[in-house]
Amino acid sequence: MLVHIIADYGFGDLAFAEVVQRIRFYLPDAEPILTPVPAFATLAAGFCIAQLGLNEAPAGTIIYHNVAPREDDEQARVGNAGERLAFARLPTGVRVIGVNAGYAFSFVRDVAELSWAAVAAEGSQFRSRDLFPQAAAAIALGQPDALGDKIEPSDIPDVPSNRIAYIDGYGNLKTTIQYDASKGSDRANIRLRIGDIEQEATMSDGSFAVEPGQLAFAPGSSGWTNAQGEETRWIELFLRGGNAWESFKRPSVGTQIEII
Repeated sequence: MLVHIIADYGFGDLAFAEVVQRIRFYLPDAEPILTPVPAFATLAAGFCIAQLGLNEAPAGTIIYHNVAPREDDEQARVGNAGERLAFARLPTGVRVIGVNAGYAFSFVRDVAELSWAAVAAEGSQFRSRDLFPQAAAAIALGQPDALGDKIEPSDIPDVPSNRIAYIDGYGNLKTTIQYDASKGSDRANIRLRIGDIEQEATMSDGSFAVEPGQLAFAPGSSGWTNAQGEETRWIELFLRGGNAWESFKRPSVGTQIEII
């Protein structure tokens, strides 16, 4: 059973090892794959969930995620309470189990069956190790009473527009700007501002349609196709021969992209 673990523990952090150990305790046949995202970056977590969950995956695939900034209540918390654990079944058959925080379910909101998981939201500072793996295993194994009430899609926030959604290892900036193929593929120069940095980029239908040292504003490798054959493709900022993230002075996930 393929189990993607998406979390903000930090690459190589002990927390990943502890969570994997606990998941394997309850699901001995789990094959974990770790995907770290920046601290509290629910937008990046949601982007990863959709990219992995809405594309072809082995039967039985589970996405287990935990990015829980505990921003649902600014008051002092009793028992380390935080955002509740939720479940989503995607059209591909992939099952998503994770904290309903921020934008974690925003990319899949309109295509998923959403429910609350029947597990307490408090009782441990490290809920994704101590509480949630057993609940995830109960859902994965189809145990009765593992799920609670339905979640209305209207209770999940929209994907914010014109933001950095994910920064890959090459420094490419994956965005929440959808590519519109109907507008054609003619090359055009535009100016972009991210934070305090403004740069010129070339709009095109492919990242490598620019020369080395130039910044491309083009459909990237991330996206998916629904059951009706409709494609969603996300614009990516790609600096050929360089690092777009570095060139914009390392903006964080969620930073606004202004097209001038």
